[in-house]
Amino acid sequence: MTDGQGRQFFSFLVVGGTAAIINLLTRILFSQAVIYEIAVVLAYVIAMTCAFLMNRRFVFDGRDGDTRSQYLRFAIVNLLALAQVWLVSVGTLRMIFPAIGYTWHAETVAHALGVMSPVITSFFGHKYYTFRK
Repeated sequence: MTDGQGRQFFSFLVVGGTAAIINLLTRILFSQAVIYEIAVVLAYVIAMTCAFLMNRRFVFDGRDGDTRSQYLRFAIVNLLALAQVWLVSVGTLRMIFPAIGYTWHAETVAHALGVMSPVITSFFGHKYYTFRK
């Protein structure tokens, strides 16, 4: 990875970290009204939109591209990531944590692990597909 790519990946991680915090906080709020599995999906959509706007402006400089087509491609990449996030979050909460007896903030920890899981694949998906020049 070149220095430019390294800086871009670092910026992607900062934006992703910000979106992850938004994701976790909104999931906690949604969990007050709906079941965990649905709250994970709803929070993901909110965080994905925030991530799109931040990535477009600060990471991939996609401001010259067509916003609608970029958002559609961003959503496609993120639908694939959502499947991974959901499987890791729910699988960890429902299967792994009970098997090891883990209970401390289990929903939040499982969700955080899920949110972190697609970082590398999402970076390359957005770099070479979503915001391609």
